[in-house]
Amino acid sequence: MLDISPARRARYLGAAASLAVALLVGGGMLARSTGKAEEAAFAHDNAPPTVELISAKPATPGVIRLPGTLEAENEAELHARASGYVARRLVDIGDHVRAGQVLAILDAPEIEQQLAQAQADLRTAQANRALAKTTAERWDDLRAKDAVSQQETDEKRGQLAAATALAGAAAANVERLRATLGFTRIVAPFAGTVTSRTAEIGALVGAGPASAPPLFTLADDSRLRLRVRVPQAMAGSLARGSAVQLSVPEHPGETFSGALVRTAGAVDRASGTVLAEFAVDNRARRLRSGGYAEVAIPVLPGAGAVSLPGSALITSPKGTMVAVVDGNGKVAMRPVTIGRDEGATVHVVAGLPPQARVIRTPPEALAPGDRVRIVSPRRNGGDNAAS
Repeated sequence: MLDISPARRARYLGAAASLAVALLVGGGMLARSTGKAEEAAFAHDNAPPTVELISAKPATPGVIRLPGTLEAENEAELHARASGYVARRLVDIGDHVRAGQVLAILDAPEIEQQLAQAQADLRTAQANRALAKTTAERWDDLRAKDAVSQQETDEKRGQLAAATALAGAAAANVERLRATLGFTRIVAPFAGTVTSRTAEIGALVGAGPASAPPLFTLADDSRLRLRVRVPQAMAGSLARGSAVQLSVPEHPGETFSGALVRTAGAVDRASGTVLAEFAVDNRARRLRSGGYAEVAIPVLPGAGAVSLPGSALITSPKGTMVAVVDGNGKVAMRPVTIGRDEGATVHVVAGLPPQARVIRTPPEALAPGDRVRIVSPRRNGGDNAAS
């Protein structure tokens, strides 16, 4: 056996005692540190969520901006009603014309010859009628003297009636050809601006179908129709005479006025909108028909409507809701109906009374009946907490 001296044995025992004491102290500190961490985690997990409250404010009148198209009050495509060559073209695109002004003249010699022949046929028919009339009158006198039979007298009267009918048909043919010859002059049916032109000098045109290209397109642009498709939710707030403001790309920073004259009275199934038509005065002709316009339509809030930030909305399978807090700091979920969505702000038309305390940005795990910790809006980079 190893012989250890008393002095060395005393040193070994002292070192072992020191090690034991160190282990006991370290274990106690570790246990206390672990307990504090668990307590902190438990307190964090069970602490009420921190939320910021806002008050639902009554909604104020707003403006909704929608796209629209400008159309001329009257617009017509002018086609040829007679066949011929374009002899003269008196206007071009962009020209302003008055009602009844001649736009082009066609050369149609065939129609002129047909009219001359029809006039000659009319004179022949009129001469035959005059002879038949004289003959019928003479036979009436002879019948009164019983010099001819009744049958012969009736035959003469029949010849007069036939000659009269032929003369009438010849006169109608003359008038038809005169009208056709009048169609060689293309005239403006109303005052307006020539917006398109395909008539060229010497070109052959015919009285073809309406699907053929028109010789001219005429638009009355002194008064324009602004067509806008309005969402169904706000269509009921539009009344006849309602004023709107519109802007167009060619006049940046400038607005023009219009007034509602009519609505379609039905909802389009494909888009869920109602077609509204506004009248726009364009006597200065600064607006162009067929152009695009951005329309600002004033919208009045409904009775009891309130305004909220879009972040306060909660979308769930049960619908759109907001989280409100009662006087005891407990959460309740309120289903709401959205009237108008302006992006950052929405108008709630039903389900929420004014001055209700609404959570601005509700946490995802928030549930009805939960308690929350309310903080005021941040000031100087910190939170002012309130229970």
